[in-house]
Amino acid sequence: MSSETRTVVVTGASRGIGHAIAQRFLAEGWRVITCARVEVPEACKIDRNWICHIAADLGDPAGAEAFIAKANAVLGSAPLHALVNNAGVSPKTPYKERLGVLNGPIDGWKDVFELNFFAPLRLARGFASALHRGKGAIVNITSIAGHYVHPFAGSAYSTSKAALSGLTREMAAEMAQLGVRVNAVAPGEIRTEMISAEYEALVPRIPLERMGTTGDVAGTVFRLCGDDFAYVTGTEVFVTGGQHLY
Repeated sequence: MSSETRTVVVTGASRGIGHAIAQRFLAEGWRVITCARVEVPEACKIDRNWICHIAADLGDPAGAEAFIAKANAVLGSAPLHALVNNAGVSPKTPYKERLGVLNGPIDGWKDVFELNFFAPLRLARGFASALHRGKGAIVNITSIAGHYVHPFAGSAYSTSKAALSGLTREMAAEMAQLGVRVNAVAPGEIRTEMISAEYEALVPRIPLERMGTTGDVAGTVFRLCGDDFAYVTGTEVFVTGGQHLY
């Protein structure tokens, strides 16, 4: 691969926020390597800068390591300029309840943390050398639920995102010695195909009086990876329409 064109790795890219992030980088002329549990539709891969899509379950340590190995093989000696850790899960119990403190199996919490917390850690380590070559940036997708009790998120998801916020801070301090910046983006209520009707009740609590779009998140992520933010690291940006103010 040419080292002149910037390259980004985006996880959880088959739909929703992750897909919008990949599309934004493509629109800006970046080379994109994506990952998701499922294949991305072929119609989405017609852009010549979409280098490859690697199907992998990042919630499985072996799957995460296999993805890292395959993506690094694609990169070769070329630099990596950005890593976007977007893949995540907000699970339900067998009774369709959100996984909380008093319900659901404890092992379910371990599964949540494996994808929402440990996968970003594994990928940061696995791509550290390539990011060092590119003096790149990492953006971790956290959540408003990692900072406030959210009526629909569930405790397992919320605490995993709170942990990822803390990890972002620690990553920023440690990876600065590699010339790599690390920030986080915390979305609020973002309208995707996974949003249910119950979320409409939260709109009156949002100062901008609307749900966000996947493009709102993608634009913020893209800017954090660019030169305008070259002196920004260890920061978490709330893309919430002001909801986090209350």
